[in-house]
Amino acid sequence: MAISASASSALPNPQRLLVTGGAGFIGSALCRYLIEHTPHHVLNVDALTYAANEANLAPIADSERYHFAHVNLCDKAALQQALVAFKPTGILHLAAESHVDRSIDSAEPFIQTNIMGTFNLLEVARHYWEHHWQRSPQFRFLHVSTDEVYGTLGDTGLFTEETPYAPNSPYSASKASSDLLVRAWHHTYGLPVLTTNCSNNYGPYHFPEKLIPLMILNALHGKPLPVYGTGANVRDWLFVEDHARALYTVLQGGRVGETYNIGGNQERTNLQVVHALCAALDKVAPQASGASYSELITFVADRPGHDLRYAIDASKIKRELGWEPSETFDSGLEKTVAWYLANEAWWQPIVAQRYQGQRLGLQPTA
Repeated sequence: MAISASASSALPNPQRLLVTGGAGFIGSALCRYLIEHTPHHVLNVDALTYAANEANLAPIADSERYHFAHVNLCDKAALQQALVAFKPTGILHLAAESHVDRSIDSAEPFIQTNIMGTFNLLEVARHYWEHHWQRSPQFRFLHVSTDEVYGTLGDTGLFTEETPYAPNSPYSASKASSDLLVRAWHHTYGLPVLTTNCSNNYGPYHFPEKLIPLMILNALHGKPLPVYGTGANVRDWLFVEDHARALYTVLQGGRVGETYNIGGNQERTNLQVVHALCAALDKVAPQASGASYSELITFVADRPGHDLRYAIDASKIKRELGWEPSETFDSGLEKTVAWYLANEAWWQPIVAQRYQGQRLGLQPTA
């Protein structure tokens, strides 16, 4: 549908929103939020790589407003076909390779997906916007990124939207590169973009290579709980459903060309996180022996180049758009533990077929 460039900048309702990476952890939370809490149609564009899981979309799979396209970002022609067929009013770009340890083992997939894939999507989106939307400001391209692009903090301070980029891993470097591409397509071509940088997400449907689900599943199987180094590295934790709500808030009300940091204001060391998980499991799923799960904690060699501390200043999104997290770390962790205990049918096939909790990224490979 063509909309005059002189039309109002108010977003149409209902909207047709294209989500890339919608079968992943954050992407599926966003898709579920959009279908369950808004009137919009959603097209999930996903390559279904190892961490994607169509079971993440089971709660909304039967909705007439949910649609799926099996497309890789590196397939430019298929991307273009998906956009022209669906005619989105906005794009929310979440598809990415996202695990630091995997980027240490092999950086190439991160370069291909996060940089080249984002380039392809920007080019396809730009041509679609120019030809189908006549460069209308109503269209939106929301790029979802990470706080890791900012590098590492000392004991004090917070990342703001003005913090210089200083990525330290192949993963964060690839995301920083994609952020800069999005910025350039806005300033050079006028594409109406928004960018968000979030802190560490956690919650239901999280692929078990990441810290919190790995610790939960290892504990339930009586396996060691590996903590990198001394466990002193600090992260700010954000419940994934709060993040999904924040992304929709930015899409609807964010100022074009702006960046919004999204954080939970819940800093914890990795060791504190693991102890909190152990305490939660001790209450709701105690071991037959009566021993605390904390006895399974094992300190292992640290990750190469492990950033010391991340912490987000999320005052801009609160001040401008009224968003703030609804979950504390404790309330979100309680919900997360309860979900994994109640959803063995979701994680058991992953553990059996795709990932058995093995250590990744211990040594850089040639």
